[in-house]
Amino acid sequence: MNVFAGTSAYYRRFRPGIPVAIAVLLDQAAPTDSPRRLLDIGTGPGLVVHALLPYFDDLFAVDAEPGMLTEAEAMLRPALDSAHRLQLRHALAEDFLPPEGWQPHLVTCGRVFHWLNQPRFLDRLSEYMAPEGVVAVFSDRSLWTADNPWQQAAREVVQDFLGEQRRAGDGAFSASGPPYEDVLRASAFSHVTSTVVAVRRQWKISQVVGYLYSTSFAAPHLFGDRRDDFELAVTDALTSFTDRGVLTEDNVFTVLTARRPSEHEGR
Repeated sequence: MNVFAGTSAYYRRFRPGIPVAIAVLLDQAAPTDSPRRLLDIGTGPGLVVHALLPYFDDLFAVDAEPGMLTEAEAMLRPALDSAHRLQLRHALAEDFLPPEGWQPHLVTCGRVFHWLNQPRFLDRLSEYMAPEGVVAVFSDRSLWTADNPWQQAAREVVQDFLGEQRRAGDGAFSASGPPYEDVLRASAFSHVTSTVVAVRRQWKISQVVGYLYSTSFAAPHLFGDRRDDFELAVTDALTSFTDRGVLTEDNVFTVLTARRPSEHEGR
């Protein structure tokens, strides 16, 4: 089951990008080399790769949804110059193997780690990561989990149309497992650092609708012939929260960077 089927065009247009502060943090965390290699897992339309283009020149983007890779191609190719090399691969993160000898210095999992078989993925990653390489796991709060009043109102509209339980495409969303930091500490990448990056965003109601259609819990096909009714209901629910047509969101990214411990740390 692909929980993001039919969402890729909305994902590219309406999902917020990665803040510059996170791109700088990841640049500083990862080892330097030439060529400097980035592997982005669950790349979607390439938002993470796009943010990291100033810092990496040999880029691999992996996603399990072909439509996402089409959007990534359209977003990233025009932004590349002759110093960049980009490869896109249709694969599950847990099954992916790069070409022989290709070792990433940074592996990014942005807004995707909860979808993975995490121990299996990290075991596979340990087979090909550069010795000093860093894996970064990061996400902000989705509209489903946000505590802002207008976002709660939008979630209630989704629940009115699709039911109280959070959807994941045509199925139900599974509860989270152990904290990500614990999962990383139990892997080969047990030296973990946590950073919180605050972000403020402004939305129009039409952008909120587009964002909802980019999610697994409100994918367009889930509404069938009720899409117009859904969009009208979201508009009605959010209008009173707007200030001159704008909705303000305060959110945070939690960024975990993990690497193998050094010999000194391992003793």
